[in-house]
Parts: sequence; C-alpha cells; structure tokens
Amino acid sequence: MTTWTTYLEQHRSRYLTELLDLLSIPSISSLPDYAAEVQRAAEWVADRLQRAGLEQVAILPTSGHPVVTGSWLHAPDKPTILIYGHFDTQPVDPIDQWTTPPFTPTIRDGRVYARGASDDKGNMLIPILAVEALLRTQGTLPVNVKFFLEGQEEIGSPQIPAFLDAERERFACDMVISADAGQWSEQQPSIWVGCKGLAGIQIDVQGPHTDLHSGLYGGVLQNPIHALVELLHSMRAPDGTILVAGFLESAHPLSEVDRALIEKVPLDEEAYRNQLGVPALAGEPGYSTLERNWARPTLEINGIWGGFQGAGVKTVIPATAHAKISCRLVAGQEPEQIVDLLTDHVRRHTPPGVAVTVQALPGRARPYLMPIEHPGNQAVHRVLAELYGREPYYIRSGATLPVADLFLRTLGADTVSFGFLLDDEQFHAPDEFFRLASFERGQTAYCRLLAELGR
Repeated sequence: MTTWTTYLEQHRSRYLTELLDLLSIPSISSLPDYAAEVQRAAEWVADRLQRAGLEQVAILPTSGHPVVTGSWLHAPDKPTILIYGHFDTQPVDPIDQWTTPPFTPTIRDGRVYARGASDDKGNMLIPILAVEALLRTQGTLPVNVKFFLEGQEEIGSPQIPAFLDAERERFACDMVISADAGQWSEQQPSIWVGCKGLAGIQIDVQGPHTDLHSGLYGGVLQNPIHALVELLHSMRAPDGTILVAGFLESAHPLSEVDRALIEKVPLDEEAYRNQLGVPALAGEPGYSTLERNWARPTLEINGIWGGFQGAGVKTVIPATAHAKISCRLVAGQEPEQIVDLLTDHVRRHTPPGVAVTVQALPGRARPYLMPIEHPGNQAVHRVLAELYGREPYYIRSGATLPVADLFLRTLGADTVSFGFLLDDEQFHAPDEFFRLASFERGQTAYCRLLAELGR
C-alpha cells in the first residue's frame, strides 16, 4: 500500500505544474478589470478541490469576489478543521521592476517567481495536496475538514463578515488553520499567536476662508498648520508614550510568560536598525523592540499636508491643514473606542482660532490574540519541532489579520497559523517568489498536522 509520503514524492512534478498553472491566472482583486480573472481562479480552485476528493465543493457568491468551499466530513467523534487561504493577489506595479512577467511563473534557483506565489497561492494549494495524498493512500482523513478559500483578502475581505454571518452553519468548526502564514526562517519554525487591530482618523483644520498673505495678516490669526502641529504634538510624549487619555488603559498588559516567550526570539538590533536605514530605534520606554512592535499599541502620523508645496517660496498663511493617523491596537482595545478617544482628545486640545473636524477612516479591525496553550498550537508545536529539529518561536505581528477575529466572533473558533512563506519573499513587491523546498515541506507538514489533530 502506497503511503502518503510516497504519494507526495510520486506526484511532485504534477503538483509543481499545477502550481504554475494557478500562478498564471492574474487574479488581482483590487482592479475591477480583473474581476473575471478572480472568478477564473475560483473555478480553478473549486476544480482542484473536487479532484482532491473533497465533497460539497461550491463557488459561493458574495456581493464582491467569491468564496470557494469543499468538505470531507466522515470522521465521527473527531474535530472539524476549517482550512483558510486566499487565491486573489496584489497588483503588480511597478511592472518594470519584475525580472520576468508577474503572471508568467518562472523557476530560478529553486524558487518560483510570480505574483501570488508566496502570498498566498503556493501556501493555499499545499493543504489541498496534502488532503489528496491522505485520501488517495488511506481512503480517509484523521479529522473532518472544511475549506474556506476566498478571493478578496488582498482588499480587506469587505464582504466576508456579512457572508460568513449568513453561512455560519456551513462553516461551523472546532478550529481554523490558516495557510496564509509563514515561518521564521528556512531553519527556524515559528507559531503566530496574535496580530494587532487597526483604527484611524483624519483631522481637518479650518482657519481663514482662503489662503492669506503672511505679511499682511501675520500675527493676527491662528495658522492652521501651527494648530495642527500643536494638536499632533499633544498626542505623544517625546519618549514615545501615547498621551491620549484612556488610550493605554484598556490594553492588556504583557505577562511574564508573554515577555519570556518574546525574549526567546533573537533580534540583532544593530542589523535591524541598519536594515531600516535609521540612526536609532525608538518607542515606548520600558519595552523591548519586539514587545513594542508586536504587543504594544501605537499611534502613527501617516500623512500631513497643507499650504504651499511647490518649489520656491509662496508666503501664505494656509486656510486649511490636514493629517491622517493610524493606530495599531492590542488585545483589550476596541477600534470604535479608540476613535472616540482620539476625537475627544482633538476636541479638548484644539487651539483657539481654528475649527477642527475629525472623521473616522475606513479599514477598522479588532486585535486578535489566542491562548498559547490552545490545543491547535500544541499540535503545531509538536509537528514543527519534529519537522525542523528545533523548538518553534511564539511570535506576534504588528500587522492586521481581520479574518482571525471574524472567525472567533462568528464561529467561536480560534485561528492557528500554519503556512510556509518567509519574510524575504517579496510578497506585495516586484519579483515575488516562493521556495520550492517550502512548497514540498508544507505538504508533508500538513499531512502530519492533520494526523496530530486526529489523535
């Protein structure tokens, strides 16, 4: 009887050909002209699920790009695992910085170069192939499996909350495994346990009804840019501490266990500083660089404008000034509450002589943090430790993954990360690539993980 290990080896060439075929579909979700290509990718994925042996395969419409699903539910008294991934991609600009065309997948030096190779088509395909190998060789799976593969992740999954709420029974599960994830390095595994939320505002300062001559009117009225700078300065202390009343109080503190796990992750701060091209690292005192990046809230000015921007001099007092602010949130903080606190802070600190309005920016997301001792994390830990020969790091992200909190709130299921992209693989940038060694390693890892979850 053929084992799943042998099956994967025997079909390695076919699996690579299939990956190249999927990568050739320009499924760019953000560009309306490519909507048909996102649909074509959905059809490709649905067909691949069916050929892998999944049942109830369907392309489910949303008010935007679709979701593809399939399931195998013949393991009584075993957990139900929902596997998540996405088949849409980012745009390819700037096109002239690609060595080879972004949707003409090319293999060079053990890597496949194409848009979506790492994020997330290569990683998304891996569990489908693992399920096929298990079904073809064993005729069964060690757990019940459902797939949730979407076509709008790269635009923030705007229709997924309403869709999932309506389809919660279809996707009911005990835990979610996200293939949209990665490892620390080629030699070092990691387990992702949390990400930050997001909230943002735009501040608009109105002074005189038009730009004014700075000589004729200087010294008699409030300059909107000065007022804006004063407002922004009031939000953070020089050492990086956020001064907005109530902002830090709701943030869950780091426990000693949390800090010990983060401390195990090595960081060469000088190399990191050189990589960023800055003379020094900075941030909230009392925390390490990784603690600040992964587990402490932030308030950042993303853009500021007003007055004359051209070459030379134009001596005006501008009529308006504007700024955009984004805040990355940690467990315990709610986006709506943070927007309210920021709005109240602006109201209380507005200098006299100007009118200020605040508008909440789109793209809010709640932070997500799962228990390190979650059974899914324990299973992943065992598999990764055996596969890599070393203990995985427990890491968090300063970025945002809204779908993890969505699955928790809608399905009551935590999301365990299990993907094999690496940070240097140029996702969202020209010359995106995925290591073929990771593509093959991931197939073995998923077979082992599903067996581990079924014990």
